[in-house]
Amino acid sequence: MRRRFQQVDVFSPVPFLGNPVAVVVDGEGLTTEEMARFSSWTNLSETTFLLPPTTPEADYRVRIFALARELPFAGHPTLGSCHAWLAAGGVPRDAGRIVQECGAGRVPIRRTEHGLAFAAPLLLRTGPVDEALVRTLADVLGIARGEIVDARWADNGPGWVAVLLKDADAVLAVEPDFGRWTGAGPLDLGIAGPYPPGSECAWEVRAVFSDDQGAMREDPVTGSLNASLAQWLLESGRATAPYVASQGTRLDRRGRPRIDRDADGTVWVGGPTHTCIQGEVEL
Repeated sequence: MRRRFQQVDVFSPVPFLGNPVAVVVDGEGLTTEEMARFSSWTNLSETTFLLPPTTPEADYRVRIFALARELPFAGHPTLGSCHAWLAAGGVPRDAGRIVQECGAGRVPIRRTEHGLAFAAPLLLRTGPVDEALVRTLADVLGIARGEIVDARWADNGPGWVAVLLKDADAVLAVEPDFGRWTGAGPLDLGIAGPYPPGSECAWEVRAVFSDDQGAMREDPVTGSLNASLAQWLLESGRATAPYVASQGTRLDRRGRPRIDRDADGTVWVGGPTHTCIQGEVEL
């Protein structure tokens, strides 16, 4: 069966310099196994499938796959899926807000002058990382334990643990090696460090994770990590909103996720979205 398909670039003002997500617009009728197989075939960090919502409060439902692993939530797939849904003719119930249904529940999305933005979901796990794990993370990053300024669980679905280094240059210099990972199961590791005041961007961010084969991959731009990092950095007073982060520099990408915070404390993560490929797939 032919199904509408888009490949959307997310988080960069320049098309093809952000993070691509594959979006199957007509996902209804596919099995979990078929979705996982197609996701692995695309070899992108995430592939999504749009479906009718199961709740009247949502405009559409999405299933998100990271290769063969299904995720309850992910950031750039949320913005890319919303972009594809709107481009395919989707009309939200509320003109001022789109509501996505996913494994993590309902996620509000709004249009801004900087692009689409999603409300950061509540963290599933937070708090300090135990010292033994911090030392292991230092080994994975190939740095001394003392170079880690702080480490926190920042899990909003994918399982992120976040590490803060002294500055952006230290983040860019890191050479992670998951061959040094001695923990059980996959590792989803975020690394962040500040730029000097007055710089184009406030923070440099990197995201490295284990794929379904256990190999290390680096994500060009990561909405879920930037969301949970922002919640931590803003709450701890290390950052102030609005700010723009830089991600993908080591991969020759130009990710520029923007962080905003409403008066009620809601954190929003947004950026540009561009349809780069459009057509049909046989699924």
